[in-house]
Amino acid sequence: MTTATDTDIEVHDPATGELVGRVRPAGPDEVDAAVARARAARDGWARTPAADRAGLVRDAAGALRAVAEELARRGETETGRPYDDGLGGVLAAAGTLEQYAELGPLHRGRSLQGSWSATDLMVPGPRGVAAVITPWNDPVAVAGGLIGAALVAGNTVVHKPSERCPHLGRRFAELVASFLPEGVLEIVDGAGPTGAALSGHAGIDLVAHVGSIAAGRAIRQAAAGTGAHVLLENGGNDALVIDDDVDPRWAAEQAALGSYANGGQVCVSVERIYCAAAVAEPFLDALAAEAARWVYRPSAAGEKALGPLVDRRHREHVHSHVAAAVDDGATVHAGGFVPDGDGAFYPATVLSGLTPAMTILREETFGPVAAVRVVEDFAQGLAEAIDDPHGLAASVLTGSMANAQRAWRELPVGTVKINAVFGGAPGGAAEPRGTSGSGFGYGPELLDEMTTTKVVHWSPLP
Repeated sequence: MTTATDTDIEVHDPATGELVGRVRPAGPDEVDAAVARARAARDGWARTPAADRAGLVRDAAGALRAVAEELARRGETETGRPYDDGLGGVLAAAGTLEQYAELGPLHRGRSLQGSWSATDLMVPGPRGVAAVITPWNDPVAVAGGLIGAALVAGNTVVHKPSERCPHLGRRFAELVASFLPEGVLEIVDGAGPTGAALSGHAGIDLVAHVGSIAAGRAIRQAAAGTGAHVLLENGGNDALVIDDDVDPRWAAEQAALGSYANGGQVCVSVERIYCAAAVAEPFLDALAAEAARWVYRPSAAGEKALGPLVDRRHREHVHSHVAAAVDDGATVHAGGFVPDGDGAFYPATVLSGLTPAMTILREETFGPVAAVRVVEDFAQGLAEAIDDPHGLAASVLTGSMANAQRAWRELPVGTVKINAVFGGAPGGAAEPRGTSGSGFGYGPELLDEMTTTKVVHWSPLP
């Protein structure tokens, strides 16, 4: 958990409450200095051959693999993310750095068909200095993607990791920076004020942010005054729609995975579930049984890891949504209480008896809560899933080709998953909609966001 003192940010282990460490937030002068160093390195890095830039990023990926276990342990003590999940995130970051090391030199423009005597080109080039502001829930993987793409495209970077895992974020960024020329990757520590100073800085050409809707809105407003390009993945309120032709036990397994993985602290976690009435009773019974399997430090067959939430402040937010729903008549099938003892634990929770106006269905909870609304049929569930201002992702479970086709076409989100709450082929890229952000945040298309295109018309002298 994270607390602020007069000068420092204190980070506590969310499982025990013990102090992990302190960091001093960067003030405006330090942000100015970091941006100045990145701008001084900008032209040299942009002129470095793309293959050479990629080679350095590839070398950093190899070094990251060598310290993956160390970073996973740091992540567990700072954010509570279970070690195995955290290790997967670090290795995913290494893979993403390697992916962009391959894609960067291949990112190319177009030749145009002009007059015979002229040459016409569309040429991509780096935007300049990128501010990369990353979250705590998957900090290394997210930073690896954004920083890797920015670097191979020829941008220099000023990175602000989350104040909830500053030691982990700095360790990762410093490792990557150690392979790069001075100033190409700068790091600043801090919370909201540091992020605001960075995102509104006149020396920043691109702001890439993954985090809350409130922070994303503030960044967009700040960048409007500087002209910086903005790339945002904000929060989501992802729906899961369950048809009446699916096995309710299997549907419960999918719902639990989507709701409880990493304590529900995943950008594309299942936040709201619409279940057809015909299978609702066995589905809720199975889901409550699934919730009982998600525990801290599993020791029995079939149990799955559920770590603490990132801090007690966030736990208060999660429980406020649950408590408000219960006060308004919701039924608790599992969990739904703040446990005694140290740390920021919250149990896997199942709620039903929900109405569309409840906060738990209208806003992102970002915790281990399966919020179930029983609907008449798939059509009603889909209609209510669509009626939401967010637009990150959604899932549907159905054996009907017609319902699946209708769902992926009509859901106003960047990613639609059919019959699996997680997964997808490598290289896919989507744009969030609504309050969930804008721009491609991953995949080959992220290189388009990291570059700007210049048209060249070259005619001979008369």
